[in-house]
Amino acid sequence: MFTINCGRFLASFGVLCCALTSCDTITEISPKETETAQTHVLYTIPEGAHYCDKNTYKEVRTNYIKFEVIFDSSAVYTTALAGNQGDINKLFGLSDCNSSHHTNSARFGWRWYKNQLELLAYTYLNKKWEYRLLGAVPIGKAVACEIKAEGQQYTFSMDGKTVSMPRACDGDMVGYQLYPYFGGDETAPHAITIKIKEQQ
Repeated sequence: MFTINCGRFLASFGVLCCALTSCDTITEISPKETETAQTHVLYTIPEGAHYCDKNTYKEVRTNYIKFEVIFDSSAVYTTALAGNQGDINKLFGLSDCNSSHHTNSARFGWRWYKNQLELLAYTYLNKKWEYRLLGAVPIGKAVACEIKAEGQQYTFSMDGKTVSMPRACDGDMVGYQLYPYFGGDETAPHAITIKIKEQQ
């Protein structure tokens, strides 16, 4: 009776194909690609929610935070009320001066506004919020972001663009981590997914 050992046959066939084609069609994932896949954290804001799924309390003491963010097409949305389209969603940052984030904090904001995805510097200074536009970013592009505490000011950087904003204290930023959040007044009109990779 004629039988075939499938494992040996497939292995031999693979070697034959490789010899005939010089292995031009075989590709390997580079270590960098593997690292990117493993270190980006996917945050999801469910439809009808403000908060993302990964929103654990984490104390932070540092003089800077640095991360890379990738938005996908879920960042494109239309608010129920046209007047809310300019509201700023929150991306990533921290509370500061050992106080609540509605008292003192620094984080990046984002919004889909005028048919583009905008990133903004967003702070609370003694319970008063302020923002400054950093610029528009493409969907699907990895964007480098950083917040530095420099005395009594924050320096926000986004792909080489920087803005400075006042700060209520000096020394290290002391507070807790702030994660992706939708709103503004409205909740997410559909599930929104954001990839963030924290960097040293």
